[in-house]
Amino acid sequence: MFEFKKTGLQQKQRFRLRAWVGGLFALACFAALIGRFWLLQVDRYEGLSERADRNRIAVVPIPPRRGDILDRNGVVLARNYRTYTLEVVPANAGNLDQLFQALTQVVYVSPTDQRRFKRKVAESSRYASLVLRNNLNETEAAWFAAHAFQFPGVELRARWVREYPQGASAAHVVGYIGRIADNDVEELDAAGELGNYRGTENIGKKGIEKTWEKELHGRTGLEEVEVTAGGRPVRTLRRIDPVPGSDIQLSIDMGLQKVAEEAFGNQRGALVAIDPDTGEVLAFVSQPSFDPNLFVDGIDVDNWRMLNDSPDHPLINRPLYGTYPIGSTYKPFVAMAALELGKRRATDRIPDPGYFEFGGQKFRNAAGAVFGPTDMHKAIVVSSDTYFFSLGPEIGVNALHDFTKQFGFGQITGIDLEGEKRGVLPSTEWKRKAYKDKDKQRWYAGETISVAVGQGYNAFTLLQLAQATATLANDGLYRKPHLVHAIEDPRTGKYKPTPNAPDYQIPLHKENLAVVKGAMADVVRVGTARQAFRGAAYQAAGKTGTAQVYSLRGARYHASAVDERLRDHALFMGFAPVDHPRIAVALIVENAGWGASVAAPIARKVEDYWLLRDHGEQGQEPPRTPNVAASDNAAIDRAGLSAAAGRAAAVARKADALADTEAADDAPGRGEAGDGHGGEPESVGRVAPSRNMAVPADAPNDPVPGRPGGLSSAGVAPGAPGSRNAGNAAANTAAGGTPRPSRTPEALRDPDPRPAPGGLRQVPAPRLAPPPAGGAQQGRQ
Repeated sequence: MFEFKKTGLQQKQRFRLRAWVGGLFALACFAALIGRFWLLQVDRYEGLSERADRNRIAVVPIPPRRGDILDRNGVVLARNYRTYTLEVVPANAGNLDQLFQALTQVVYVSPTDQRRFKRKVAESSRYASLVLRNNLNETEAAWFAAHAFQFPGVELRARWVREYPQGASAAHVVGYIGRIADNDVEELDAAGELGNYRGTENIGKKGIEKTWEKELHGRTGLEEVEVTAGGRPVRTLRRIDPVPGSDIQLSIDMGLQKVAEEAFGNQRGALVAIDPDTGEVLAFVSQPSFDPNLFVDGIDVDNWRMLNDSPDHPLINRPLYGTYPIGSTYKPFVAMAALELGKRRATDRIPDPGYFEFGGQKFRNAAGAVFGPTDMHKAIVVSSDTYFFSLGPEIGVNALHDFTKQFGFGQITGIDLEGEKRGVLPSTEWKRKAYKDKDKQRWYAGETISVAVGQGYNAFTLLQLAQATATLANDGLYRKPHLVHAIEDPRTGKYKPTPNAPDYQIPLHKENLAVVKGAMADVVRVGTARQAFRGAAYQAAGKTGTAQVYSLRGARYHASAVDERLRDHALFMGFAPVDHPRIAVALIVENAGWGASVAAPIARKVEDYWLLRDHGEQGQEPPRTPNVAASDNAAIDRAGLSAAAGRAAAVARKADALADTEAADDAPGRGEAGDGHGGEPESVGRVAPSRNMAVPADAPNDPVPGRPGGLSSAGVAPGAPGSRNAGNAAANTAAGGTPRPSRTPEALRDPDPRPAPGGLRQVPAPRLAPPPAGGAQQGRQ
């Protein structure tokens, strides 16, 4: 009886134990379910919901309209127009080869388009809408729309396409867009902007299009669209409108730009025109040019080869990339350095027997000219090389470097275009860094002679020369050059002027400025440029120059006997009017001959257009102001012109003689130093022999930043037979020179307070309808 009660109690205890265990297990399971529910519905809700939405919601990027580019008067330089495109979502299109074969029966898709599309598929999401073909015409678009039901995953859409209505005009300023490449993706990703380019195929590659890409591009919008299992859109769930890119207004005047371009004709060269008061670039010419429309949809192989392999190098931005010795156009700055540094007075005369003797060598004037007693005024007007040869050692290369650096020579100007080259403003420190061999790091006095006439190691861009000219015209007030005048605020449609860098004043004495600017005025009035500016309705100032590309050893120079690409370069720099400069111009015409007869007439056309286009005064003779030479020790006004008619007449007679010499096709050739020959029908700076040396073995292949080394502009290896650097080492060594590498040009924003001609307009241009489908070497003056 007792054992029976005991057994029942044990069974009851075991039952309770099992009940507790079972209850705890059930409770644990329920807790696990609650925990899992919380995890799915609370903790991971957003992530899982997003994943689910992705299976039924397509995010479609909406590319923004790219901003237009306008000139200062509202002329459109770059714009957009609507065109039809075929776009494919690869995930919904099935086999691509079969799709292409079927599509070709309705709309032609080229093999190039097919290869490009497959490459984009490999680089993108299969659910992204990718462009298969651009620029369908109305007939093609209508034909595909009628057969669209046959092609799942293929859609006809309207997109913005870039167009450059001015074609090749100002192409190096405007630049162009092109397809986004791998390096562009890397740069965008590093800048955190990759997401802003979803759905965008193109990006700025050159010019303003590249430098101002962020402002021009805008912000990409998007649409969230609910789609079926087959990818067909059902409804739009959400839309964020894109923000269009800003329109950009440049300081360029297309009327002036085209006048300058047409003045070059078929010649190669570069020109930059600047408003000295503001630093605004008025014209920026690089000839020959190219049509940027070729790059919009990807340039084809034939056009690329034509441009890239052309010996004229049309893709090279010459004012920005090309570096040249500037010859006698450097002389006004050397003269200013001598005056400001107290190395020579304007009234000091030196004998000019036609040569300067140094180290047993004679450095001669051009065409064997003999000027007799010469002061600074006369030296600039007739371009006496002897005067400046002697002036170089008195100043010293380092002092000259430090002084002319203030004008921007050998410096990055900071213009709002990418890729500017610094060039070379030589000094003893520069040479130590440029050469590895210690013997060649030494600076020789003979090299300073070359530098003083704009030769030797000097290598500057045309932009630097134009900027220095504008600074001189502005009495030493340096204004940073800039191309962008204003940017549109896309929210308000109003234009806001772009901020410009602070200006700085070079401390120059007024009397010294009067000497140099007065001499430059007489260069145009009675000197080497007088023919080009005869009858001008304004008083201009300037300096001509010629730069030698090819040196003939012991022979005379005959242009007709020298290969065209080895002939001399022609240069001119100047400003007008003298009393209140409104335009400063610098230009070079490659392999064209003399600066006075080739470059100066182009400058005249440019200045005429800018100063006279609203007045119709071309061809009128301006009032004559008697000249005063520096040696007369008379007061010179801001225009730099006053009395002393007798001396002016003498200078004019000398200039006439030089002009007669220059006109002859068989003018005496530029010989080596001491060979008894002059080298300049215009009497421009004869170069020191250091410019005619073979390239030292250990010299840097390209001491000029950005210049591909190894070939001259004619494709001749430096030091090779027939090259301008072959031989002539002995003369340079005697003069204390050092061999140097070849240099050729083949690698190669505050608002205006004073209204300029054709004044800047702070209004956007009207939208136009889309078009129908479809290195110089030796220099003289």
